[in-house]
Amino acid sequence: MKLYLSVPVLLVALLIAASGVAAVSRGWVLPMNRRHIHAPRRHGWGQLVTAFALCWQLFFVFVIDTPGTRQWGALSGTAMLLTGLAVMITAQRAPRKRNADRTP
Repeated sequence: MKLYLSVPVLLVALLIAASGVAAVSRGWVLPMNRRHIHAPRRHGWGQLVTAFALCWQLFFVFVIDTPGTRQWGALSGTAMLLTGLAVMITAQRAPRKRNADRTP
């Protein structure tokens, strides 16, 4: 196992997961992201999925020895990573404002 690569990625995943737990449980977002995030709980779930995807990729790339299993595990981790990022992006969209004088 390559510790020089896996330890920093694991630490980043843990920091993202801690921020995601804070967003899901308390609605707290990092101060630099507060004005951009309109749905903090959804943003937290995206962070948790992203952290899980990073750990998933670490497991399949560095622990599993079978090349076919390693490839599919890393590919599914990439799909989860993109899903988490998409959820975080949707949390940044402003909610639609409806005008009272117009019909929908």
